[in-house]
Amino acid sequence: MVPNTDRVPLPPLHLVDKPLPLASNQLQLSTDASPAPYVSETRIRRGDTVAAILQRLGLDDPKLLAFLTRDASARSLYRLYPGRPVQAATDGQGKLVSLRYVHTLSVQDDDDEQATTRMLVVEPDQKGGYVAEEREEDTSVETNVASGVIRTSLFAATDTSGIPDAITQQIADILGSKIDFLHGLRQGDQFRVVYETRSHEGRYAGAGRVLAVEFTNNGKTFDAAWFSPDDGAGAYYDFNGDSLHGAFLRTALKFSRISSTFGMRVHPLHQTWTGHKGVDYSAPTGTPIHATADGVIDFAGWQNGYGNVVIIKHFGQYSTVYAHQSRIASGIHQGVSVSQGQVIGYVGMTGWATGPHLHYEFRVDNQPVDPLSVDLPMARALDPGERKTFAQELEPYRDQIGLMAQLQQPGLPSPAGQTASASR
Repeated sequence: MVPNTDRVPLPPLHLVDKPLPLASNQLQLSTDASPAPYVSETRIRRGDTVAAILQRLGLDDPKLLAFLTRDASARSLYRLYPGRPVQAATDGQGKLVSLRYVHTLSVQDDDDEQATTRMLVVEPDQKGGYVAEEREEDTSVETNVASGVIRTSLFAATDTSGIPDAITQQIADILGSKIDFLHGLRQGDQFRVVYETRSHEGRYAGAGRVLAVEFTNNGKTFDAAWFSPDDGAGAYYDFNGDSLHGAFLRTALKFSRISSTFGMRVHPLHQTWTGHKGVDYSAPTGTPIHATADGVIDFAGWQNGYGNVVIIKHFGQYSTVYAHQSRIASGIHQGVSVSQGQVIGYVGMTGWATGPHLHYEFRVDNQPVDPLSVDLPMARALDPGERKTFAQELEPYRDQIGLMAQLQQPGLPSPAGQTASASR
C-alpha cells in the first residue's frame, strides 16, 4: 500500500517578542562568562635563565621579564632549581593570568603523609604591572623504587633511570665514605634505591629523601637505610644497623681555611692577649654552616660577642657552638632536632668579628676543647630495642631492593627507570 503523501498545510508562523524569566545569576553567567585560561608548563633546565623560561612558555613581555629579574618580591625565581616546574596561565590574547613556580619543599614531619610546598605566584595588577606573593600548599609524598647500571658515571646512570638529580646527590653523600664516586666507579656497577618524591595537583614537585639504597661497586655491596629513633633526629645506617658516620664531623664548613686555631692569641678586635676557645674558619659571607652531629638546638639567636649563634646539645656531655652567622637558617630554634650535615646557618661577621668567618667550638661538660685534636666520640649505636624497630622498618625496603636485584640478573630485561610508585 502506498502511503498518502499529501501534506496538510500548516498555519502561518508568528514571531513572538516576549522576555523570558531569567534569574540574575544566570544572566551574569550568560553575559560575563569567559573561556578558561590556557595553561602551559616547562621544567627548569641546567643553565636556564628567566628569559629562556618565559620564551618556552610563550610569554613575550619585557615588563614581565623586568619585574621577575628586578623586583624583590619575585626573588625566589632567582633560584632556578633544575627539574622544578614553572607554570603559566594565559588568556585568549596570550596575556598572563598567573605564573607559578614551586621552589621550596619541606617535610612537616617524618611520619606525616603531607609535605609543604612553597610557591611563587605572579599575577597582573590593576595598574598594568605585576604583583608577586609566596603561597604554601600541601603536596603528597610518594615512594618510588628504581635501579640502574653504571656505564660512564653515576649521574648518567641515574638520568637513564629517571632518578632526580637531588636523589643522586643524596646517594653520593650517604655512601661517600664507602665508595669513591669520582674515581672508583666501574662499568657494570649496579644500584637499587627506594626514595620519596612529592607531587602537587598531580604534577612532580620535587625530590624527597632516600629511604634505602644498595650499591654494588667493584664486586662489593654497600647499603644504607634512613632510620629515626624515637628520641632523636634520623640518620643512615647500614642494613645491619650500624651507623655510616662518626658521631661528629671535623668541620662545619665544606670549603674553608683555618684562620685562627684553639689556644692563646691576640684578639683581632680588642688587641688583648686572651684564650681562643674555638677554631675560626674563614669563608665568604653566606657559606652554609652544617651541624657536625645529630642533636637538639639549645640556643639560636643573638649572644654578645658571638653575634648570631647556634648552640647544639648532643648526646651525653657534648655540645657545639657556631658563631658570627650572617643569618640563622629557617626553622632553627630552641628545641628543634637537627641531623649531622644539616644546614643550620650561614657564615657572616656579626658580633665581635673583623671579617666573615665561622667561630666553631667543641665542648665537653660545657668546657671548650680543641676540635682539631680531640678524640671525637664514635656514633651512638642503636640499642637492642631500636635495632628491632629498625629491622622491622627495613624489611619492605629489603624486599623491594631484592626484587630489583633479581631483575638485574644477566639474561633478564633491565628495569631501567622507575619501577614502582606508590602514594603514602
